[in-house]
Amino acid sequence: MAKKNDWVRIHRNVLEAKERTGKLPDDTKHVPLEMWVKGHLVNETAEIGDEVTIITRVGRQEHGTLIEVNPFYQLDYGEYVPEITAIEDQLRAALFGGNEK
Repeated sequence: MAKKNDWVRIHRNVLEAKERTGKLPDDTKHVPLEMWVKGHLVNETAEIGDEVTIITRVGRQEHGTLIEVNPFYQLDYGEYVPEITAIEDQLRAALFGGNEK
């Protein structure tokens, strides 16, 4: 449950696929143009999935479906790739003459 002034993220389809220009790559023109944006909730209360209005950090008013309350960055560089370690070892050997770290 979110309440007025909570920091939230919303989602909205800006253009449906049929409304988009035909001058797009095939894999792009068959999907909607989507927007995700964060801001402070204007509504008194809302639950995930509700249509809400927000005010962004730059003062724009946007509307969309509430998808997250108190969103944060979730950075992930992917799974471990053993080949990267092998490349590091090769580079160290070529540049510094050894494997010292």
